[in-house]
Amino acid sequence: MNAQKLDVWALAIAIGVVWGAAVLFLALGARLFGWGLPMVDLLRSLYLGYGMTFMGIIVGTIWAFVDGAICGALVALIYNCVSGRRAEAPRV
Repeated sequence: MNAQKLDVWALAIAIGVVWGAAVLFLALGARLFGWGLPMVDLLRSLYLGYGMTFMGIIVGTIWAFVDGAICGALVALIYNCVSGRRAEAPRV
C-alpha cells in the first residue's frame, strides 16, 4: 500500500494563510470588541511588534503567516518521511 505524499509548499501556504487569518481576526476582535485580550497578550510575547494598533495587526499577521508556513512545511516533511517508511500490510 503506497501512502500519498503531501505537497510541502501547498500545505505550508495553506496553514500559513489560515494561521495568519486567525491572528488577524483575533486582533480585530480584541480591538473592536475586547474579545480574546489574554490571547493577544500571549501572542504579543511571541510575535515582536504584534498588538492592537493598525501596524501591530499587520506585523502580527505577517509573523503568523511565516510561523504557520514553517510549521506546515515541517508537518508535511515529517509526514512524507514517516509515510514512506511504513511497512506494507500482509495480503490475505
